[in-house]
Amino acid sequence: MSLDADWRAQIDAVDAVLIDEYQSDFPVERRPFERLADDIGAQTGTDLDADAMLARVETLREVGVFRRFGAVLNPPVIGSSTLAAVKAPEDRFDAVAEVINGYRQVNHNYRRDHEWNQWFVVTAGSRQRRDAILAEIESETGCTVLNLPMRTDYYIDLEFPVVNADRFARESLEETPVSATRIAEDARGDLTPIEADLLVAIQDGFPLSATPYSDVAAEIDADVDDVLAAVERLRNDGCIKRIGCVVNHIVTGFTNNCMVVWDVPDEELDARGEAVGSLPYVTLCYHRPRRPDQSWPYNLFTMIHGREADAVDAKIDELAADHLPFDHERLYSTETLKQTGAQYDSLVADGRAD
Repeated sequence: MSLDADWRAQIDAVDAVLIDEYQSDFPVERRPFERLADDIGAQTGTDLDADAMLARVETLREVGVFRRFGAVLNPPVIGSSTLAAVKAPEDRFDAVAEVINGYRQVNHNYRRDHEWNQWFVVTAGSRQRRDAILAEIESETGCTVLNLPMRTDYYIDLEFPVVNADRFARESLEETPVSATRIAEDARGDLTPIEADLLVAIQDGFPLSATPYSDVAAEIDADVDDVLAAVERLRNDGCIKRIGCVVNHIVTGFTNNCMVVWDVPDEELDARGEAVGSLPYVTLCYHRPRRPDQSWPYNLFTMIHGREADAVDAKIDELAADHLPFDHERLYSTETLKQTGAQYDSLVADGRAD
């Protein structure tokens, strides 16, 4: 199968369930594809085996529907993470991006349509190392950095159905229950040795084999039962957000994404954040600090991912009219400058060093 504009017509019911329902809740057991085959086979009335399911995941990854297979890790919980931005002069934009992207601790960088035109995420093993990287970027680029660490997570998840004709991510889902989760800036310092080794081993995904957890166990020289227990423990603690197939939302049609920043009265922030985070078309909702000394008055961030820019704008209009009647700005992503997972070998090493 090759991926083209009509890729949905090329998939069957089994692939559709695999794509839309196994972005999370992938089995944590020695032979997970056997369970997957049983569950999807029963749901679709199809006779499946573990080898067939593994082959389907391999094919969907090869053609680009899946970016990877494995765990989605939670950088703000494991390390010290921040969203940052600079005003890169157009004649030096690429040079500034090259400096920023040269740091392994930078895992995302986007051009956005705003005077703060380059937005990136830094995740390090300690707050001190994170802030040192920001200072180095300022020194090397000559650009002042806007540092916006997350304060509260209302809703963050890029898991959404794609085998549909929805105009924007999660349109066909029901309202999502949310709660305010405070985020500390200091790195988590209580990882066990097996947990630290495990995070490094799975940061780029699980091995695509019939026994992925056993393969990881062999890589880090651990017993597979200890690895399974560590995975469950990290998931329960929030270090692992979910386990499954990570969909490439750009390739599958959600090419328009907009970060909208809002100036919400502080006394209304949690109530508004929880209400907006529960809306099915909002993919991210969180609190970051205002920076009045840098003329940044905004404290609530939302993201909407859509197939068409007009549909995204319409939903932002709805947000402003019905839920967030406050000053706001719309920062559309116009170019992906870097997109990787957080690099946990650097993160763990940073944390141990400090």
